[in-house]
Parts: sequence; C-alpha cells; structure tokens
Amino acid sequence: MPISYRLVRFILKVLIRLLARLEVTGQENFPDRGPYLVVVNHLSIFEPPVVMTLLPHRAFVLAAIEHRQDFFFGWLMDRVGAIWVRRGEADLPALRQALQVLRQGGVLGIAPEGTRSKTGALQEGKPGAALLAIKADVPIVPIAVMGTEQVLDRLKRLQRPRVRVVIGPPFRLPTARKQLPSRELRAYTDLIMAHLATLLDPPYRGVYAHHPLVPRSRPWTSLSPPKPK
Repeated sequence: MPISYRLVRFILKVLIRLLARLEVTGQENFPDRGPYLVVVNHLSIFEPPVVMTLLPHRAFVLAAIEHRQDFFFGWLMDRVGAIWVRRGEADLPALRQALQVLRQGGVLGIAPEGTRSKTGALQEGKPGAALLAIKADVPIVPIAVMGTEQVLDRLKRLQRPRVRVVIGPPFRLPTARKQLPSRELRAYTDLIMAHLATLLDPPYRGVYAHHPLVPRSRPWTSLSPPKPK
C-alpha cells in the first residue's frame, strides 16, 4: 500500500474508534489477495471510511462524481483512489477503469444500490456490480453495515453510536458468455443483494426482506441464482 493510503487509513481508524462503538464480525472472510469485488449497503457517507479501515488490501472505490465537491468525502475518496462515476448514464470510461483495477489483481468497492438509502433499508440493486464481477471473473465479498445512518444525529447529542459490520464469505457468479441477457443480469444482481440482505438485520433488508433468494432457515451461503425462464 502507498504510504499516503496507509496514513489516511490510520487516521480514519483512530477517528472511527473515538467517534463510534465499532463491532466487526467475519474479518477472516477476506481473501488473502486480490482481485476481488467488495459490495456494501449504502446508508450514509460513513460506509466507505469504515470499510476502508477493515480491508487488508488497498481498495479503489466507485463513487458518484457529484460528491467530489464534498469537503470531507471528496478529499477522502481522492486520497484512497476513487473512480468517479456519472450517475444516471452508462459511464463507460468509469466501468473500463473499474474493470482494469480488477483485471490487474486489485480490489474494488461498490455500493450496488447506486445511491444512499433514505430509509436505511435496502433498495433495488443496480446491475453494475454483477456486470463487473462477471466480466472480470472475480469473487465478491459482501459487507453489511448497520448504524452509520445514526452517526451524525448521535454525535450531535454527544453520544457514540454503535456501528456493526458483518463480512460474509466470498462467492462467485458464473463467467459470462459474450452477450449476457438482461434477465440473467437481473437475476445475478438480485443474488448479490440477497447475500447482503441475509447479513443485515431484518429492518435493514428493505425490498429484499421477503425475496425468495433470502432464506429464513437455511445457510445463506447456499444461495444460488434462479434459472432464467
């Protein structure tokens, strides 16, 4: 890791420990080396710094370009290696850059929802994460974060909020054929979101709370995508 990256990560780690009560499970699930794709639910601006301090490897992050003007978030993302994405359009240069990171053995972080959840619950996933994982043929590491949506309000009341992070085992999607039908891409996107949903407490599962891919009694690691009709 570059020295600047290590320094930023150390500072963030100290700040997070001071400002929040961080509880982490599943750190043994990180692969020994890249490439791999990290997917995380999106509640606030605090997920990227929290996840960054836990990753054993340097990670590049896909981030919405409008946040580059944010004083803290923009500065942080530029230091860690952001790939700025224009939302609402097919940003092919950003996707190519993200693919290059993975194909060169790097680690890439992405929030499949594409934007922060206003309710704190999962929104429908966008196909970008599935497309990248399939095209680059890399494992996916799901990370569920809970409590970051309360950080600002709790700090205003001089309280240290409880933030929980659950890191799930890595899994893979099938290698793509030349042309991936949209229904298959949708199925694989839902599979990614189902892995995230089953790591989250029920109130955070949102539109995936009753999804058929989210088991109630069997291990979530046995999930498999439905066969396209």
